Amino acid sequence: MAAQMTNAHRRFLQVLMSNGITEASQARKLHQHCCEIDKVYYAHDKLDDFISTINSHLQPLFMQIRKGISEEDGRAHYAVVNLAETEVTKMASDYTETELELFRKTMDLIILSENGFASSTDILNLADQLKTKKMKKKEAEQVLKVFVEDKWLSEKNGEYTLHTRCIIEMEQYILSNYQDVARKCNICHSLAIQSQVCECCGIGMHLPCVRKYFRGQAEPRCPKCNEFWSCDLPGTSQMGSHTHHRAHSQA
Repeated sequence: MAAQMTNAHRRFLQVLMSNGITEASQARKLHQHCCEIDKVYYAHDKLDDFISTINSHLQPLFMQIRKGISEEDGRAHYAVVNLAETEVTKMASDYTETELELFRKTMDLIILSENGFASSTDILNLADQLKTKKMKKKEAEQVLKVFVEDKWLSEKNGEYTLHTRCIIEMEQYILSNYQDVARKCNICHSLAIQSQVCECCGIGMHLPCVRKYFRGQAEPRCPKCNEFWSCDLPGTSQMGSHTHHRAHSQA
């Protein structure tokens, strides 16, 4: 039988839902805060158990608190995921059909790219090719800004990628709709958008996972096939800006 939900669990869930996504250190503080306010037993190493209790009660509602990692720095995050909805229905109440089409096309560019990024120029060039309704570039710029504010996209120096929230919430959608290119990280088993790929066996690894896995190794070898890892390791001098992030296997 599932453990009892307390007001501390409900408070934690409420805050998590209103945040959209919560960094792990904040989730730990929130866990402590909720337990103290509602006078429920608290142990600093019991966050996963605390979340499991909430998840067992969310299951009949087809919802779940999921953990994912930031592709930028490897930090863990938590988000509430609706398992019964696809990306389209999930976002439909917040955006117009035209905005959703722009988002889907942006997602296409990011996932099908070599490096897990799409330039603002490439995205804005799609604005007047939308089937639902053509969009002016100024309007499209504004919509992209909203996607960033709502944590569906991340932007850095005019380059866009999927936000950690988007990857956690839409993992299943992406894996089933982009089967030929979407892959999970061989280390943390989460969906990897920005990753490096083994040239021999084709497994992918997140950049933070690559850094962690090969730390201190003089000759990095693939964790699956044991062949030499030919990609430049993150943080080494020979690396370019984003181009190292992902190379799709040609198989």
